[in-house]
Amino acid sequence: MTLRTEKDTMGTVEVPAEALYGAQTQRAIGNFPISGLKPHPALVRATVRIKRCAALANRGTGRLDPEVADAIVQAAGQALRGEFADQFVVDPFQAGAGTSHNMNVNEVLANRANQLMGGKLGEYARVNPNDHVNMAQSTNDVFPTAMRLAALELSGELAAELDRLSAALAAKGEEFDGILKSGRTHLQDAVPIRLGQEFTAYAAAIAKNREGIEAALPGLRELGIGGTAVGTGLNAEEEFIDRIVEELSRETGEKLTRSPNLVERMQNMEPFVTLSGALKGTAVNLIRIANDLRLLSSGPRTGLAEINLPAMQPGSSIMPGKVNPVMAEVTNMVSFHVLGADLTVTMAAQAGQLELNVMMPVIAFNLLFSLEILKNCLHQFTTLCVAGITANEERCRTYLDQSVGLATVLAPSIGYAAAAEVAKESAKSGKSIRQVILERGILTEAELDVVLAPYPLTTPGVHEKG
Repeated sequence: MTLRTEKDTMGTVEVPAEALYGAQTQRAIGNFPISGLKPHPALVRATVRIKRCAALANRGTGRLDPEVADAIVQAAGQALRGEFADQFVVDPFQAGAGTSHNMNVNEVLANRANQLMGGKLGEYARVNPNDHVNMAQSTNDVFPTAMRLAALELSGELAAELDRLSAALAAKGEEFDGILKSGRTHLQDAVPIRLGQEFTAYAAAIAKNREGIEAALPGLRELGIGGTAVGTGLNAEEEFIDRIVEELSRETGEKLTRSPNLVERMQNMEPFVTLSGALKGTAVNLIRIANDLRLLSSGPRTGLAEINLPAMQPGSSIMPGKVNPVMAEVTNMVSFHVLGADLTVTMAAQAGQLELNVMMPVIAFNLLFSLEILKNCLHQFTTLCVAGITANEERCRTYLDQSVGLATVLAPSIGYAAAAEVAKESAKSGKSIRQVILERGILTEAELDVVLAPYPLTTPGVHEKG
């Protein structure tokens, strides 16, 4: 590999000759071969946007030479189009506060801007990573701002997938609305419910999770950019702070505001904890719903088999014909990971000291990874599982007729004592509740059909034979 020699404040470093990054990135590559992962693309995009908007703001205040600013803006535009995505290389587990990530972006944009101005890689005479690309900034205000912007971007994408899942569950609720089945509590027979009611309840839960995520976002729209090293704004003019927030709002389409307390924005990671908590709540509901779907589709001969999940792939390397609920299973696995990531975010958020939380990189990694895998998983779960669910109406009816829960339904019509006797005989003889009622002549078939009418039976009120 052909190398070039660069110099930083600690001495000289050998860097791949064609690399857009420089000495500090190369040091980070050697120091942090931890996970083999690269920074999340949304975090890279967010950081590049900050650099682009900072160049525009610094040009606007007259502090940055317009030619240099234009070169940085052009380089940032190329980066946002993904033209050199392979140059953002620092492991997510890195130096505290994200200094290595910030310098990686500074060096890439500085080198590309120098090229655009006719300079050579590694020669920072015209555009310097610190003096120009990082002007009026610090890692300490850039990195948490980038976290906010990246989380806002991915939260919007996740919200769209939650809307899709809620709509798909609601559609199944409507499709299955007339199917009466046995309810279950404690995994035991309970009073009847419509299959559609189960699915509309799932839809409502997911819609509430989506509202919870939206409720967590306002804190992310309040920025601390311009606080520089400790939140005091040293080396950043008031005009710059107002301009960069305005530029970022225009760039992202988000209604961003300048925090009234830049020190607080630097110290406090609570907005990320709030969003992570909303993701945890979503994951908990997804686990519950996925488990219900697995249970309701269990079988097909020896389980409940009240619904059918789409068959996506062979389920066994040894059992021919076996098909497993794989989309529900992967949804569980993703959700378990989100629960664990939330704990990491929580522990890292409380680990800040005084003016800075140096654990921001691990917060960013876990939060953005959770947003990404939830978004992708929900898309697949909705498309390949929920949208294709069908009902086994005959199986639902069979279980309902056999359920001892029907005794509760009959009590207002025939009395508690008589209903209890019917339930006992059903349990002892194995006959259905319906069969015992008809054999004893307690109700006629027509009267029983009235009592067991799906909609009056599954809405508030006391339903008698009339």
